[in-house]
Amino acid sequence: MNGFRRTSALGLLITITILVPDSSCSSKGKVQEPGGYQPPKPWDYQVQEPLDDQLQVPLDVQLQESPSPDVNITKFVQMGTKTLLCCPPVPPTKAVLITWVITLRGQPPCKISYRVETKDTSETNCTDRTITWTSTPDQNPNLQITAVALDHDGHYSCEIETPGGNSYERWNLKVLVPPAVTLFPGENRTAVCEATAGKPAAQIFWTPDGDCKTMNESHSNGTVTVRSTCQWDHKKVRAVLCSVTHSTGNKILSIQLNQGVTSMPLHSLLIILYVKLSLWGIILLIVGFVFFQKRNYFR
Repeated sequence: MNGFRRTSALGLLITITILVPDSSCSSKGKVQEPGGYQPPKPWDYQVQEPLDDQLQVPLDVQLQESPSPDVNITKFVQMGTKTLLCCPPVPPTKAVLITWVITLRGQPPCKISYRVETKDTSETNCTDRTITWTSTPDQNPNLQITAVALDHDGHYSCEIETPGGNSYERWNLKVLVPPAVTLFPGENRTAVCEATAGKPAAQIFWTPDGDCKTMNESHSNGTVTVRSTCQWDHKKVRAVLCSVTHSTGNKILSIQLNQGVTSMPLHSLLIILYVKLSLWGIILLIVGFVFFQKRNYFR
């Protein structure tokens, strides 16, 4: 039960991050990673559950924290939405050089630079046209992704060079993919609930509890399919609920258990067969009578 509460609380926090319109450069709703920038680690698509004492911190206090210069900001964004990635709060008029470095999985780093004095823009290894400047770099150096895709998972770093030194803003973008949820009956009073291709992996709960087995299948694109099969031996259990918990939202489906096929006694089968034969006999008599009547009429 405690695990379920922790998962629900985490889902609430992430849902708030997604549903708030991403139209400003505030760090509210983002998760900060201390320790400065580090090279990308092996890709981990699991969201860590917060500790109980962390959940007791008021939400408004968590969201008011501002990042320090050496902090990576982890941002959760649902696939298909639009998102904004911001540079340090340095006026463009004071900037000498603005540089974005984008490191995505399995691709060479993309580098976008803008030199303020000459207004020259240069790009290296940048092929994704959905990642663009929010405006002209001399007005707004932030980046936007018009439609977040699964392969936008990665690290985004903005460096602004000024006469007084350099400023950085580093983002770790994690794309959330809602799973496709299905529920269907099995044999011998079983039901199967499946959350297909979600990121991170969904969690499945049953009501009432049964004898359940859950399996996870990881896919090459980072998504995970979770399949839970449950059986209920108690004859009074006729309908069950499957609850799927995910960072992008929760779903509840219900289904009637398979009651099996009831066998019919032999004498009942004989009665049905007798009735059917009697009906066919009556039909044949009527057809024969009509036939002979017409034959006699034409004579």
